[in-house]
Amino acid sequence: MAETGTDAPQPEQQPQVRMNILSQYIKDLSFENILARKPADGNVQPDVKIQVGLDANRRASGENHYEVVIKAKVTSNAKDTDQPLFLLEVEYAGVFLIDGIPQEQLHPFLMIECPRMLFPFLRRIVSDVTRDGGFPPLNLDTIDFVQLYRQEIQRRAQEQQAAAQPN
Repeated sequence: MAETGTDAPQPEQQPQVRMNILSQYIKDLSFENILARKPADGNVQPDVKIQVGLDANRRASGENHYEVVIKAKVTSNAKDTDQPLFLLEVEYAGVFLIDGIPQEQLHPFLMIECPRMLFPFLRRIVSDVTRDGGFPPLNLDTIDFVQLYRQEIQRRAQEQQAAAQPN
């Protein structure tokens, strides 16, 4: 017969993870239509380059409130002449309420999961701005934020290693 006492070990309860997007906004936006300033034939083939950066900070406005920013820089040059066509720089931010994440997992969560939530909105902004700027809408490919995070961690480790070596 099995005992039904309260002395039996209970499985440890995992904290419930909670993430809410409190707000989203364009923090900074700049678009330059360089092609419009120069005479050009209508047969320009663009070469588009995209740079993405991430930033995350705790907000003073509340406990467990964090601001995550995706910084995107899109440059487009003519393939044949390398003449600049346009330059788009945008910082898109979200304020998140995050609770139940262990401290050692918070940084990857902020730099991977939060940008994943913001990215579709950033993609739409880039598409609309390039279209409204006189170019075909630019639809950004999906960004692998896990790979981006790993690259940043590796870059920081290399910087620390280089700084630790004597000159």
